[in-house]
Amino acid sequence: MSLFQAVILGLVEGITEYLPVSSTGHLIIAAALLGLDEPPEARHAVNAFIIAIQGGAILAILGLYRRRVGQMARGLLGRSPVGRRMLLNLIIAFLPAAAIGLLLDVLIDIEALLFRPVPVVAALALGGVVMIFLTPWQRKFFHSAEGEAPLDAHTFVDIEHLTWRRALLIGLFQCLALWPGTSRSMATIVGGMVVGLRPRHAAEFSFLLGLPTLTAACLYKIAKNVLADRPDMFQVLGTAQLIVGTIVATVSAAVAVKWFVGYLSRRGVALFGWYRLLIAAVIAILAYLGVLEGWWA
Repeated sequence: MSLFQAVILGLVEGITEYLPVSSTGHLIIAAALLGLDEPPEARHAVNAFIIAIQGGAILAILGLYRRRVGQMARGLLGRSPVGRRMLLNLIIAFLPAAAIGLLLDVLIDIEALLFRPVPVVAALALGGVVMIFLTPWQRKFFHSAEGEAPLDAHTFVDIEHLTWRRALLIGLFQCLALWPGTSRSMATIVGGMVVGLRPRHAAEFSFLLGLPTLTAACLYKIAKNVLADRPDMFQVLGTAQLIVGTIVATVSAAVAVKWFVGYLSRRGVALFGWYRLLIAAVIAILAYLGVLEGWWA
């Protein structure tokens, strides 16, 4: 892998990781067009590289949301009740995907079963349809609390007042991202909006939930790759490439998140639903033409 290829993958990872458009689908297209599916033995290293540079996306959120992270750290020390509640909600939301993900990794090979053109395209398309109709549904279903009116199941909430039950439901939605092509960001944003978070707040909770989720996935994938009985990604692709890819992913993720939050403050998520349908069509066409053949399990 050249440094140029590392930069391109870092850009794609950083821009798409926190947008509800499936970073996996975009990285498959980018890696294939860059010719990284040859030789065949390098594919495992490239797949691990793609997961490893998610560390850049993690760093971007730590920087952008350092106040929230600091608030949760104070909560852990018993100095911030709000921070403690937020931290507990993130732990509750993280556990379902962590437990089910580990269980499925032991029982079945998810990639071998679902990492194929039809399941990936179906996940992209179905998620796109959901996002197109989600904002209109939410505006009809939820309402703002007026004055001192008590909160109910149909009242919008913010992150600081999210209950553990609603956090758990978001965590269950995150399990849908175990299906390749779904997008962890999409699943958690949809989950957040379903439980009553406005789009911007749902995205913020999704970003914060990505800290433990992506960190666990990143460390697990790196360890699995390094301990495997074959040359690891550092030997195959180079350490400099991983460093460059991570730095680029950090910067591009920060820019993408800032833009995304600003966009959600003015509009809903329908645009990303239409975009998912477009990407689903592109992947379907490229798969039919055999361009992506080397990337399916």
